[in-house]
Amino acid sequence: MRVSVLDQSPIPEGQTGSDALANTLELARHAEALGYHRYWVAEHHGGPMLAGAAPEVLIGPIASLTSRIRVGSGGVMLPHYSPLKVAEAFSILAALFPGRIDMGIGRAAGTDPLTTFALQRDRRQAAPDDFPEQLAELLAYLDGELPSEHPFARLAHTLPGRPQTPERWLLGSSRQSAIWAGQLGLSYAFADFINPGGAEFAAEYRRLHAEHHRERPPRTAVAVWAICAPTDEEAQYLASSSRMSMRLLRQGQLIPVPAPEKAIAYLRSIGQPTDHGFTDGRRGVIGSPQTVAATLRELAELYGAEELIVVTITHDHSARLRSYELIADALELERAGTEPAAGPALAAAS
Repeated sequence: MRVSVLDQSPIPEGQTGSDALANTLELARHAEALGYHRYWVAEHHGGPMLAGAAPEVLIGPIASLTSRIRVGSGGVMLPHYSPLKVAEAFSILAALFPGRIDMGIGRAAGTDPLTTFALQRDRRQAAPDDFPEQLAELLAYLDGELPSEHPFARLAHTLPGRPQTPERWLLGSSRQSAIWAGQLGLSYAFADFINPGGAEFAAEYRRLHAEHHRERPPRTAVAVWAICAPTDEEAQYLASSSRMSMRLLRQGQLIPVPAPEKAIAYLRSIGQPTDHGFTDGRRGVIGSPQTVAATLRELAELYGAEELIVVTITHDHSARLRSYELIADALELERAGTEPAAGPALAAAS
């Protein structure tokens, strides 16, 4: 079973977005050395908790600092963009880092309605909800298959990174995303950390994929929120930071990731548990290596997933590094060597 990382570039209280981005680069190198398969960066806007607003910008530096691990978006929120612009950006990345770039596409805004509107180029009215059309156009650019009568047909043959193209994934947390991924023959990553009830959607994805694309097998990944520490008690202590953050987020209050001591005091003040549970029934896989590894394996089996994608947020960056290390060891990932990172393909050739 493959195991990968989804990094949302969390900003700890008392630090800056710049610090969080530096932590992302350090974690990417660490994840590669530990044997993780891919490293995805997320897209969130307009808040003090997460610094990852532009995965297409982060992917290049991460790929430059690593040499084997796949690097991609988890994901690009397509409603904010022109499909052509996304196709061009990932075409360039795929050319610079052949065989290593993933393009994960999502439908969510990754922010609040006001910030969504601020991200629009044309603000005369709200943008239409035309994600299926956007996605179809994006895939057609990458495949060079826009119909000849399409007004943009010639642009499908002008992507700057050809013949290299990224690996395509659709991200989702609902039945509709599973349907689209299956019908279009895309690889599918389900966000269990958003909706822990997605096993039936993953099964529907595989059924539709087999029905429409018999020539290649479906690929399913499940993204899970997890914190691992030497003991269950320490892991629960670290997780209190996210418990406080998520509770306030549900109330419309956005904060940097608080220290565990502050979070525990807050949770106690409102009569909430400090050692288990999340708001809105969200799943957290929290505990010692044995506890976390057993639960992650159960979830992979439940989803029929070939791959786990682990997202971890802690106030202390060193605790996050350690969590990924403990999970890698518990799941028996094969550690990589220490050879220097390979730079972009063009630089290597010069």
